[in-house]
Amino acid sequence: MYQAPLRDLRFVLEELVGVARLGEMPRYHDFSTDLAAAVLTEAAHFGEEVLAPINRTGDRVGAALLDGVVHMPPEFRDAYRLFVEGGWTALSAPVEHGGQGAPLVLSAAVEEIGFGANMAFTACPLLSRSAAEALETVASRELQSLLLPKIISGQWTGTMNLTEPQAGSDLAAIRTRAVPAGDHYRIVGQKIFITYGEHDLTDNIVHLVLARIEGAPAGIKGISLFAVPKFLIGPDGSLGARNDVRCVSIEHKLGIHASPTCVMAYGDAGGALGYLVGQPHRGLEYMFIMMNAARLSVGVQGVGLSELALQQARAWAHSRIQGRPVGMRMEQPVPIVYHPDVRRMMLTLRANVEAMRALMLSAAMELDLARAHGEEAQRTAALARGELLIPIVKGWCTEQASQMASLAIQVHGGMGFIEETGVAQTLRDARIAAIYEGTTGIQANDLLGRKLVRDHGATMAALLRDTLRELNDLRGTDAALRSVRNSGIEAITVLRDATEVLLYQLGEDARRAYAVSVPYLMLCGRVLGGAMMARSAGIAAAHLNADGSDQAFYRAKLQSARFYCEHLLPEALSLARTIKSGGASVADADPELI
Repeated sequence: MYQAPLRDLRFVLEELVGVARLGEMPRYHDFSTDLAAAVLTEAAHFGEEVLAPINRTGDRVGAALLDGVVHMPPEFRDAYRLFVEGGWTALSAPVEHGGQGAPLVLSAAVEEIGFGANMAFTACPLLSRSAAEALETVASRELQSLLLPKIISGQWTGTMNLTEPQAGSDLAAIRTRAVPAGDHYRIVGQKIFITYGEHDLTDNIVHLVLARIEGAPAGIKGISLFAVPKFLIGPDGSLGARNDVRCVSIEHKLGIHASPTCVMAYGDAGGALGYLVGQPHRGLEYMFIMMNAARLSVGVQGVGLSELALQQARAWAHSRIQGRPVGMRMEQPVPIVYHPDVRRMMLTLRANVEAMRALMLSAAMELDLARAHGEEAQRTAALARGELLIPIVKGWCTEQASQMASLAIQVHGGMGFIEETGVAQTLRDARIAAIYEGTTGIQANDLLGRKLVRDHGATMAALLRDTLRELNDLRGTDAALRSVRNSGIEAITVLRDATEVLLYQLGEDARRAYAVSVPYLMLCGRVLGGAMMARSAGIAAAHLNADGSDQAFYRAKLQSARFYCEHLLPEALSLARTIKSGGASVADADPELI
């Protein structure tokens, strides 16, 4: 059964990322590490006692469409009611709209617990929070007043409606139309892959829909954003008649069976009433606000599911008695964790999870600094760094999640392939995270085409420069720490060189650069994760040298960091070689011969 990783979450927040400084900023003046610890403890209770016990139920029963209504498992309805009563939907939302105003980094830590306990359930509030963030940023005051209090309170949920059957990821090809009708619009079209587009958890659902106003320019410049409620809303917030929007079908998926993925039809009876969000023809720009929030949260999914896989593998490795390890004299068979290769797999799981968690929370912290820091230059720099890290966190952590879940199955041996052990569900659930909210290739294109190119690599250069300085500052006599530090410095140098080569390729032959964009994203995740592990090792070594409390925790930290740098960080060398010389073999390949 899932257990929230409270000790490691607190380590990253308090010792590695240093969230205490947020309490010194006016926006978060009520925040403290004691408050964060209390919130995480309550989130752990909810995840362990409410969400985790129904995770298997959701997988087995799933969501069901009957007469146009998606029926959730009864246990999910009960859990959602408790989730709302606990105030979890409002945790990081602005106080002026009924939220609690907590930092995003704390919200991300709480989300990790939710995703580790029950990914299918936690996907619903993920989309609602992302929709609320877009409305907070660009909607009119009137539309905010109409929608935000109910979404933030959890009384209503929100969705993201982008793609269509003929468009896929090419949003320039969408055909959904918006016809002006007085002070609103009539929306006509069909959307696919809409997470929680229909359900019976709440009384209303607010869909954020991309559509073209009649007469708008072709391509992405002609796209606008609309808020389309499932039920019409009166001026006083009361619900009226059903809007002209319906769920046509739900997809039969590999995993997350209790997260309904819907095909939504708008305007079958003349047009669904929709409210224009922001200015016309800026819909894709606005939707990126929601997408960036969702992409960070999907990266958090990768961390949460990897932690679940680690726990499942650990429980099996310590309880499965089998054989006698090579080189060990034992009269009786021992738990398989004593066998060298199982030990290697377990260290791979643990080291990856720790690196992913640290990188994810570091990115969230940068976004908090972008909101709250007192100096404008610092806010600007933090925003650029946070935005740079989002595609890395989303792409690398979700790709790792699939690998970690697969590795957890391997630890189980043949029993891992049996559904009753539960680890197979983790793999099935994890597989989607690297696909939705933009595939890994789309994240890599974003990293190159938007984040690197916009400032000619200046934000990445500053990140690497700061990281290198932090690693150079690590001091200690411990041999393991010196090894970790030197490996981290070498890897940062490799990433810096690969970045310079890639920037040159972008100017000379963009085809070759984009052909290795995913290896570059993986290199960023592996190296930056390694830098976080090296910093963790420095903190752990200092505690151990001081003979403080919690010695076992810090010994494990140093052990994980050493393994990461000796077994995982060398991947940076092969990835860098691919980036420097592998683009041509892809760019020059004949598609007809593939």
